[in-house]
Amino acid sequence: MYYTEPISTSLKMTVFGYWRCSTGHQDQERQVLALENAGCVRIYGDKITGTSNYGDREQLSKCLNDLQENDLLICEDMTRLGRTMVTMLVEVNNLIERGVFIKTLDGRLDTSLMNDEIVRLIVGVMGYAAECELKSIKHRTSEGRAVAKTRGVKFGRKRDYDKYQVAEIMEKREQGQGYGTIAKALGMSRSTVQTIVQRESVAA
Repeated sequence: MYYTEPISTSLKMTVFGYWRCSTGHQDQERQVLALENAGCVRIYGDKITGTSNYGDREQLSKCLNDLQENDLLICEDMTRLGRTMVTMLVEVNNLIERGVFIKTLDGRLDTSLMNDEIVRLIVGVMGYAAECELKSIKHRTSEGRAVAKTRGVKFGRKRDYDKYQVAEIMEKREQGQGYGTIAKALGMSRSTVQTIVQRESVAA
């Protein structure tokens, strides 16, 4: 459920929106629609994981640079900005010092209605909770993979070549042909051919 009550706009204010999703076009559309319904007139977004470096989020960097004093930044929740307590606190502090308001659609944060100390406390708690959730997800994923491996499940990219192609590659390599030549002849990438040769050479 989203809380989209309008914030008082007695001050000159531009309403910005930021979305982030790891995968899935549907999740992106959902967030964009929610931001539009909340009154955002400038919307930015990145399709990237929450644990990615800030430098890799091109649209977030642009959004933060474009924000001016008395502007409002709206996002679905604080994890859109980052999944660590430090990341959240640093970014929120920077925005507060610049006179930018922040609001989340989950109703947990609205800096226009809170003093700075309360905001930092709330963001710290939310950041800690996000870190714990991320660690829990990683732990469950690791356990799941371990169980799957005991059942014979193999992970990684599925090979797009068979044993006959491997044999042909090794034969051509023994004939003195280079990786590029072999790759072109078999319609493979040079890196794939090189990986096969190196693996087969070790196995031999």
